[in-house]
Amino acid sequence: MNSLASRQIEVRAISVRVTDDALIVDLSDGRTVSAPLAWYPRLMHGTTVERTKHEFIGGGDGIHWPELDEDISVEGILAGRPSLESKKSFDEWLASRAHQQGAVRT
Repeated sequence: MNSLASRQIEVRAISVRVTDDALIVDLSDGRTVSAPLAWYPRLMHGTTVERTKHEFIGGGDGIHWPELDEDISVEGILAGRPSLESKKSFDEWLASRAHQQGAVRT
């Protein structure tokens, strides 16, 4: 006898949009879920172009933004988990980004 608890449906991301306020993900089971962009500081600090350049990883188990070095899992979005990156790590990334942008402008 199968129990509902033992049956899991694999849900994958099939499309992604990032607005000024939210990360919006369309899922393979027909749902669309969104999370506040503030949960993902790297995405929040990305440009519009950087936010559109994403790749699906693991066949849609997650989403990767190469220019922002950001990875977000579908499981994490569904669980309501914001980024687990430490403040120190994010601050270092932000400083590195500012340095790189400054070097480009000079």
